[in-house]
Amino acid sequence: MQLRRAYERLADLIRELAKFGIIGAIAFVIDTGGFNLFHYGLHWGPLTSKVLSTVAAASFAYLGNRLWTFRHREQSGMAREYFLFFLLNGIGLLIGLLCIGFTQYTLGLTDPLSTNIANLVGTGLGTLFRFWSYKKWVFLAVAEVTEEVPRELPGEARRVV
Repeated sequence: MQLRRAYERLADLIRELAKFGIIGAIAFVIDTGGFNLFHYGLHWGPLTSKVLSTVAAASFAYLGNRLWTFRHREQSGMAREYFLFFLLNGIGLLIGLLCIGFTQYTLGLTDPLSTNIANLVGTGLGTLFRFWSYKKWVFLAVAEVTEEVPRELPGEARRVV
């Protein structure tokens, strides 16, 4: 029975990871494509372009993860989840920036290959952080009911009418 439960948990994790990866890949295309469209197509500044493409990609990722990847998890309110989702995306972005900054400014490796490797490492670590943190704080597990839910508040007697 323990082995079967472990297998089911592993299968659930693999399904979540696959869905998370698909949503992430589409969000990556939205981010990269949006940045290039805004910056090179519309000739907006690079920072404005990156902010807009990241907000669009993160919004898509939130909806995709809420409605597909983690739809079986507890829903604790869209405003709360959306806020935490963007906060945790900011931390994930910081992980990537630290990897790039360390490579360029500490190691002095500024060539395109080193920068892109640092970016991939940062994206990978940021993605692992996001997956873990979304499951822990944004898309909460459904609470298992182990006892009957009381019908009145503790210490409150039922009134007879």
